[in-house]
Order: sequence, then C-alpha cells, then structure tokens
Amino acid sequence: MLHPTPTTVQLREMILKGELAPGERLAEAKLAEQLGVSRMPVRQALPVLAEEGLVVRAGQRGYAVRAHTRDESVEALHLRGALEGYAARLLAVKGASAQLLTQLRELLAEGDALLADHRMTPEVQIGYASLNARFHDLLVTGARNPLLEGFIARCNLVPFVAPRTVAFGHEDRRQYADIIAYAHRQHHAIVEAIAARQPDRAEFMCREHIVTQEHSMGAQLL
Repeated sequence: MLHPTPTTVQLREMILKGELAPGERLAEAKLAEQLGVSRMPVRQALPVLAEEGLVVRAGQRGYAVRAHTRDESVEALHLRGALEGYAARLLAVKGASAQLLTQLRELLAEGDALLADHRMTPEVQIGYASLNARFHDLLVTGARNPLLEGFIARCNLVPFVAPRTVAFGHEDRRQYADIIAYAHRQHHAIVEAIAARQPDRAEFMCREHIVTQEHSMGAQLL
C-alpha cells in the first residue's frame, strides 16, 4: 500500500470539491504550479490517488480523475454504513474477543493522542486516515463474516467511500478538527456499545458515524 503525503491530501480535496473534474487529465506541471510545489510530490501523489480509486490511468504515463457521480458516492457511503452497522451488531451479539477489544482500544488511545492538540495539519489528517482505516478494518474483520467483508470491500472501491480516504469539502479549515474529534468520539461510543453487548446502539452508532463522514465532505455530498 502506498502512503499519502500532504500533496495527496490537497489533490484529494481538489477532486472532492470539483476543482479537478471527473474525466479531467492531470498534468503534473500544471498541478505543481497550482499547489506551489515541485513536480515530484505530484508525481508521487498520483499513484496513491489511483490506489484509492480517485484517479485512473490515462495513456501509458498519465492519469485522469475517475468518472463518478455524487449519487454513486452517497449511496455507496450509506450502504457501507449499513453493512458496518451489521458487523458491529454481530460483534455485540456474539461478544467480541478480548484481543479484538484490546486492539480497538489501543487505536482509540492512539487517536486520543493524535488529536490532543485539536489542530488539523496535513500530517494529522494523514495520521487519522490511517488510524480510521485500521479501526474500520478491525470492526469488519472481527465480525468473521467473509460475505459481509466482500460487500464492504466493493463499497470501498467507490470514490470517497473507503475509511482511509479522509477528505473535507468545507472551505473553513477550522471545522476540520471539530469534525475529526467528533468522529473519533463516535469510535469510542461504538467500542463501548460492542463491549457492553448493546447491538442496537452499536449498529446505530455506525450508521450515525457515516453521516459524520458525509457531512465532512461538505455540500457536494449532502
């Protein structure tokens, strides 16, 4: 898996906001000039965005923004929330293993430390995206339902749906830290509900968590 950089984050949000339109060819030199960086960070970022499903190969060496619609992303996001809610319900009903609960709580502590200063730099955003992906992967694989895992994996192929693709559509960057902090509190609530064997609450919190992700993307997905 390739690792995102601050340039990756900037390009991801340009795609989310429509500043880079679906189907648009991506010229390294032009993007570098827009972002005020050299061509190398852009060149490194494009394969990461391809791995996330946001861009596709165009010709032998170039990339273009993957064609997708707002409705596709919204529907896949809501479906992911419903499926992950079912995974959380299964865990709460069957009882999560002590090992799984320990792993989840370690991620909660990691997130608490990452967000302690309540600042949203590109580095914090990248760190949270990685943590978010690991949290949701544990949640899904912990349910031990291969069919469910397959359905969720298909949802995650749709642009801006996968947990590691954290992007914001708001112009006011001051909102970012608040949204991420709230999302992380929801992580705490999901784990607490699973540990307390509360299936209804665990499922509800997962569905509500998806609404937070949708809100973070701004009016484009509302």
